[in-house]
Amino acid sequence: MDFIWLIPILPGVGAALNGVFGIRFFGKRASGLLACATMATAFVLSVAAVIQLVGLPAEARAHDVTLFTWIPPIALQTVNGIGTFQIPWSFRLDPLSALMILVVTGVGFLIHVYSIGYMADESRGAYARYFSYLNLFCFFMLTLVLGANFLVMFVGWEGVGLCSYLLIGYWYEKKSASDAGKKAFIANRIGDWGFLIGVFLIFFTFGTLDFRAVANAAGSMPVETAQFGTLSLICLLLFVGATGKSAQIPLYVWLPDAMEGPTPVSALIHAATMVTAGVYMVGRNAVLFSHAPMTMEIVAIVGVLTALMAASIGLVQNDIKRVLAYSTVSQLGYMFVAMGVGAYAAGAFHLMTHAFFKALLFLCSGAVIHAMAGEQDMRRMGGLKKYLPVTYVTMMIGTLAIAGIFPLSGFFSKDEILLNAFLSNKIVWAVAALTALMTAFYMFRLISLTFLGAYRGPAWETSGPKAVHEAAAHGVSHPADPFAHGQAARDDHEISHGPADGVHTVVAGGHGHGAWHGPHEAPRTMTVPLMALAVGAVIAGFVGIPAALGGDNAIEKFLEPSFVAAGVAHEGALTAPAHQGEGTAATGAAADAAAPEHEKPEMAAAGEIGLMLFSVFLGLLGIWVAYRFYVRRPEISEYLAARFAGAHRVLTNKYYVDEIYGATVVNGTLGSANGLWAIDRNVVDGAVNGSGWFTIFTSWVSGLIDKYIVDGLVNLVGSILERSSFVFRRAQTGLIQNYALLMLVGVFVFVTYLLLR
Repeated sequence: MDFIWLIPILPGVGAALNGVFGIRFFGKRASGLLACATMATAFVLSVAAVIQLVGLPAEARAHDVTLFTWIPPIALQTVNGIGTFQIPWSFRLDPLSALMILVVTGVGFLIHVYSIGYMADESRGAYARYFSYLNLFCFFMLTLVLGANFLVMFVGWEGVGLCSYLLIGYWYEKKSASDAGKKAFIANRIGDWGFLIGVFLIFFTFGTLDFRAVANAAGSMPVETAQFGTLSLICLLLFVGATGKSAQIPLYVWLPDAMEGPTPVSALIHAATMVTAGVYMVGRNAVLFSHAPMTMEIVAIVGVLTALMAASIGLVQNDIKRVLAYSTVSQLGYMFVAMGVGAYAAGAFHLMTHAFFKALLFLCSGAVIHAMAGEQDMRRMGGLKKYLPVTYVTMMIGTLAIAGIFPLSGFFSKDEILLNAFLSNKIVWAVAALTALMTAFYMFRLISLTFLGAYRGPAWETSGPKAVHEAAAHGVSHPADPFAHGQAARDDHEISHGPADGVHTVVAGGHGHGAWHGPHEAPRTMTVPLMALAVGAVIAGFVGIPAALGGDNAIEKFLEPSFVAAGVAHEGALTAPAHQGEGTAATGAAADAAAPEHEKPEMAAAGEIGLMLFSVFLGLLGIWVAYRFYVRRPEISEYLAARFAGAHRVLTNKYYVDEIYGATVVNGTLGSANGLWAIDRNVVDGAVNGSGWFTIFTSWVSGLIDKYIVDGLVNLVGSILERSSFVFRRAQTGLIQNYALLMLVGVFVFVTYLLLR
């Protein structure tokens, strides 16, 4: 465990080597193998570290590794006076971070392998750049989950935001992709503002940023049930950051647009890892949140509303990746419901199972897009079951898992969330149950439109030129198009592959055919990861079998020490939180642990099994309705769309949220910027320019005064002297007789004056 620092370092080294040398010197094979090797090694180290951790007693399952002092001691003000601000670069391995590193490295490795086949048609430099970005993301994500304090976490937090921007906008020549990257970056920065303010307030309140120290200090404080105090404000600010990173209302709008990136990016960043960072952060600060029940109510309400809103939008989407995108937003809402009702272990459990089945679903959608020459509209598919048998079976497993069908992984984790929601708040449970029904419906709608029924896509023949013409007639361009399958100019399609030689020869996923010859199964580099993830989607839930089904919920017991303050008794600490009256969220596990005399509600095994059966019934009902509407009687869905055209239009346009944001936030920001620019130009610059013109005018007047008055007086005196000197000069003739005459005249005048006086 002392070498856990190698786990993030290895993909970081892979990113540096591919980014510095790979783009210029490595071949595709070398770039792909380097990236996959670093992730595989990181996964092996993660497994070894977790095995060592499990071997320790439950109360001792936390191991810190400090590499160096990052920020030396600085005297800063705290609520208790001057404190010392010192940040070590430390990593902590405990049950929660152990779960996360296994997910990041394990699922990440499979996605890296899948990318070798999926991105095969990229140029050598672009291929190395892609894997450099992918490795860099894993480096920051592992830093985020292993960080022992808020600032180390924040480095990873900001790093995954940067990598998300780079990977979403990977095809930067495509305007919709570059715009989506910028949208994700800005939305995350808005949330990060709240997160960072919360971190500042944490240090001011506790004098430390170490997670364990903060949890211990918060655990000794009273639960803020009667007022919205400092702890509630801290948690609310942290949750603002989580809404940005984990795509919750009101900052969820970036994630659906993020589908502009390559499909493996969607699977890694926007299904399995980055978007769960907000959920992880709330779980990491479980003691803090458990002492802020008002904020937990907000978390639960925002989570369930996000889940419902995103699920309703997913009902009518036709782009295969956007259905999964809104499904991700909805499932993240489920995780926040768990956190909001104090079921932290259930939320982390669902995070883990979701990583398997949602990554599987995204990669299967990539295989479908690959098979259909870049087509993403499900209305142009259908009947692909016989062409893509492996993709069909694995995607069906993922669909049944997310629908919560027993005994797949999604059943166990979703049931835990619904059970805890039922015990805490019946309204939240009812909305979450309705969302589960919608989830099963829209996911099996995806299966029905894509794999079942009659084939509705472009026709093809074995002859290359004719196949191209047939495909073009149906809106699918030749795969050798400069923007990979000809979809780059279309906002609702991703670029799935690039040209091989720019003429008419393309190696589509390694197949090496000159024209699209119809739907085909993906190469083994893509199907093997699908099979591995499908196995995970099937068996991952067995680590959380509840007592009602004869299990002991092993994952809950394993994660329990991460959610309580040091020294708190663990027995039963993570059972469902106390009932606080209808319409009030629970205070959470750690709060209950802080007040052990507070009786926790329990449900009899029969009641729990009844809720499970109801949940499975909802899933089966959604599947049956989708099958009937889109396979057996497709005219029903067409009739309903026409009958409720207004509602259908609202859902199709995603409640016009983007348009509302555009008209208010975006245009308001631009309008205020233009207004400020006008003030700057006319008032600020006007004052400066006016001062300049006034200075110029006064200097001009001063010049006139200097020229015509000051210089005029000087020149006047000179002129007078010059003219008078002319007169006196006439008198100085140099003739003695003239001087004698003047003397005689003078004597005459003098004598006359004396005589006449």
